Amino acid sequence: MKEYEAIREIINQCPMNHSRDQLIEEISCEDPEEYIREKFRGKEFTYDKTVMKDGSIVFEIMTAGIHQRYTFTEI
Repeated sequence: MKEYEAIREIINQCPMNHSRDQLIEEISCEDPEEYIREKFRGKEFTYDKTVMKDGSIVFEIMTAGIHQRYTFTEI
């Protein structure tokens, strides 16, 4: 099983408030994409996946009108 540092950002959609909530955790999983699918199982959501040059994997997620960003970096 691989170890990742995962940064979860909850991005405020209000035009006058550009702050973000950030949570950092270590996650053990084989596949970050499967982790995202499992985390949001049973909810309506869409996501875009981007693999960065440094190998980090970024998921832009929309669910219940909330924009979230997960960034996975292998430890």
